[in-house]
Amino acid sequence: MTSLIDWLTRSRVWRSFFRHGWPDNARDRALVMTTNVFFHLHPVKINRASLRATYTFGLGLVTAIAFASLVVTGALLMFWYAPTVERAYPDILSLQTAVPYGQLLRNLHRWGAHLMVLTAVLHLARVFYTGAYKPPREFNWVVGVGLLALTLAGSFTGYLLPWDQLAFWAVTVGTSLASHLPGIGADLQAYLLGGPEVGQAALLRFYALHVMVIPLALALLTSVHFWRVRKDGGLAVPKIPRDTVLAFPVVAVIEVMLTLAVSLGLLLLSLAVDAPLEAVANPNLTPDPSKAPWYFVGLQEMLEHGHPFVMAIAGPLLAGLFVAAVPYLDPAETDAGVWFGSRRGAWITALSAVYTLVGVPALVVLSNAFPPRELLRGQAPEWVAQALIPGGATVLFTLAPLLALGVARVRPTRREALLVLFTLLLVTAAVVTVIGFQFRGPGFELYWPWQMPDGYNPWDSF
Repeated sequence: MTSLIDWLTRSRVWRSFFRHGWPDNARDRALVMTTNVFFHLHPVKINRASLRATYTFGLGLVTAIAFASLVVTGALLMFWYAPTVERAYPDILSLQTAVPYGQLLRNLHRWGAHLMVLTAVLHLARVFYTGAYKPPREFNWVVGVGLLALTLAGSFTGYLLPWDQLAFWAVTVGTSLASHLPGIGADLQAYLLGGPEVGQAALLRFYALHVMVIPLALALLTSVHFWRVRKDGGLAVPKIPRDTVLAFPVVAVIEVMLTLAVSLGLLLLSLAVDAPLEAVANPNLTPDPSKAPWYFVGLQEMLEHGHPFVMAIAGPLLAGLFVAAVPYLDPAETDAGVWFGSRRGAWITALSAVYTLVGVPALVVLSNAFPPRELLRGQAPEWVAQALIPGGATVLFTLAPLLALGVARVRPTRREALLVLFTLLLVTAAVVTVIGFQFRGPGFELYWPWQMPDGYNPWDSF
């Protein structure tokens, strides 16, 4: 066997492919990482701490796996789909009923998209809470924020393509948010839709964005993201001298096993649960409630409590700018790779999460029971009821934990202050998404799940 391997690895065919010998020594294992188009994005040596499952949970890799599955399944779906209002819905029906494994293919694409959105958010949170945005990784954090935005855009543009009632009205609600941008809102909405409403022009635009523009941008930024991880010395972990291992074959085995596990999980889910498909899109029949996709329904929920510009434009824009600016607000290199920075940081994060989990639902219920726009109608200018009061309440709610730390004579570091603000933002986004998705029924009114009228189960449209 040894002589056979020697003969094989010295042959011209082997050398033309791999340019190194059999990887049974440190030198050839290092060459595997530097001469392979996929492996060269990894450092030759990695810190042993970065291999712990509880450090990264594999979230970045799972997101990349989901993206790869979307590329493959999306390319196959294109064989049976034409982006026209006459053929889109019949093509989906035909795919599900007449094409072998067509329903499974659509299920894989649908659940893969949901998985990518979820793991991209969780990956961003993991990077923040472990301080992996600290120097020299600031730029890569910004690239990651851009990747999350593209992921959301990719899922949103793909939502319209089945051309059923769920897709049509979800995109109608989602694109209506753009109209609230001052000055350019109406023009931006018209540019996205190609006209005053969702129709053929909108379907073609969303199709082009979904299958060409956004995937290419994602592929480019993902490559830059991986490359910067490699150039920045791998994952950010506590620096322990000489605690490194060769990346090959350890990383390769882990990545292959995780790929198989994620693929199997998606396959089992796709076999068990079919992607929803409602009746063909009907512009004259508005469903009740008409909801945005689940990852944007939080914005729709925010619209219930204040002026659209404040709640759906200015608020999310400021939140996005804050998230992108995190590494420049905390430039210290200490505590990189340490969950929450310290034990006190972990307690501050936990208390911030509990505060948000209790406070946001309370504010929603209070605003729903005593809406300022109704109570002050005719007694105060509209900007006071719909902008000043909700905006002021949001600012006070956000600053309250920091003020409480001051009253308690706890002087938070920059890192700890950012932990408070980021946790408030992350948990608030999760809570308003759950409320908008699970607790809003007919008329977008609040209902307990067990009081939801028949036929309004939100999971039917998931």
